[in-house]
Amino acid sequence: MLQKKKKFTKKEIKEDKLISIVYKSQSFFEEYKSKIYTYGLVLVVVAAAVYFFLNQKAEENELAGIELSRVMKLYNQGAYLEAIEGRQGTNIIGLKQIVDKFGGTENGETAKIFLANCYSFLGNNDEAIKYFEDYSGSIDYFIAASLAGRAGYSAVKGDYEKAAELYLNASKVSKINAENPYYMLNAGIYFLNSGDKKQAKVLFAAIKKEYPNTAIIREVDNYITLAD
Repeated sequence: MLQKKKKFTKKEIKEDKLISIVYKSQSFFEEYKSKIYTYGLVLVVVAAAVYFFLNQKAEENELAGIELSRVMKLYNQGAYLEAIEGRQGTNIIGLKQIVDKFGGTENGETAKIFLANCYSFLGNNDEAIKYFEDYSGSIDYFIAASLAGRAGYSAVKGDYEKAAELYLNASKVSKINAENPYYMLNAGIYFLNSGDKKQAKVLFAAIKKEYPNTAIIREVDNYITLAD
């Protein structure tokens, strides 16, 4: 004789489904636990590596800042050769060594600009341009300085149009850079030298409008006369 089928309540059905899900989850975990453990371990290792890398970079950047502050004394005194190579018998290492050792950190990248300036002041433009072009820091002031350094190199090589464009780009990096009117003036001068009087006049007029109280206004007026 057939027994009457038992009717399950909604609560029992839900509990049965929950038991089924739990069972399947346990089965899945048992089957793939080795892979899960492996992937989990990989994530932990990657996280640890990233943490170590970031902390190491921060430490290196701090050390670069200390070394840079020491050598800047020589730079500000105009002792450019010593600033490049360092001063023997002291704890001042040169900008070149700072760049070699800490390049890639923010302070190491800043050292590249001062190193390039040193070579430029000493007349070694071919060495200077290497570091102006190699700058990869994130500080707007030095991004503009690297562009201006490249512009100066182009001007020395007689490529006035490129020099003008680079100076113009330097003036656009940041609106609060005190060097902007000088970058714009240089851009105008080299546009003028390249034969583009129209663009030169636009820049000279912009300087007078945006920076009316700068010390170069009289110089700007002289170049406006030449552009007419």
